[in-house]
Amino acid sequence: MFDTKYYDRLQRCRLLISKKTNTSMIGSRKSARKGHSAEFSDFREYMPGDDIRGIDWNAYGRLDRLYVKEYMEEKEAVISILIDTSASMEYGAEKKSELAKQLAAAMAYLSLTDMDRVIVYDMKKMGAPLPLSGGKKAFPGLSEWLSRCEWGGSVDVGEAVRKLPAKGPGVTIIISDFLQESFLDPGKKAMEKMLRFLDYRRQKEVILQVLAGEELEVDFTGTRNLIDMEDKSSMRLTL
Repeated sequence: MFDTKYYDRLQRCRLLISKKTNTSMIGSRKSARKGHSAEFSDFREYMPGDDIRGIDWNAYGRLDRLYVKEYMEEKEAVISILIDTSASMEYGAEKKSELAKQLAAAMAYLSLTDMDRVIVYDMKKMGAPLPLSGGKKAFPGLSEWLSRCEWGGSVDVGEAVRKLPAKGPGVTIIISDFLQESFLDPGKKAMEKMLRFLDYRRQKEVILQVLAGEELEVDFTGTRNLIDMEDKSSMRLTL
């Protein structure tokens, strides 16, 4: 999908995650739990049963009380990538579907490089995601999965997001053209509702809108019959 040099450059980047994770697997993200990493977190008073190796003897010398040091535990983050595989994503001389696959691959590679857990969803098949973990060695599985994706029919992006399983804090990346009526109608506030839902689920949302060049610069003139790629409805316009 990309050449080796591209991935070499991509390795210098990383996804910034502000919400602390609470998963059980070891990774490189700051956790809400306390552990034994090299990053100091706080002091607390010594309690019977604590490891005496954690006692700060300098603090004891100053305060005549026993305190132990706590360190930030490092765990993996959960990165969910949702891909709109509706028919409209097949539009354009340079198809939106190809760019969507490239974006999904780049986001997954960044996450796997940081030893995060990646879960990739086809929005038409939310019940059958692709889980990836274990670092970059898992990446070839994504390339094969993306090559088998079928683009067609329609997708309700907001409904797909609501089908995400609750799994604690993490990052949700949504890749779509967002060309569905509910998002185009300001009165329905579909985008606002979707973002509120993700915030409720303690997700850091990343919204990637993919559009074709022909959609950004429309140069049609005269009378045209516009046909919806998904429901085949039509509209006759004079431009």
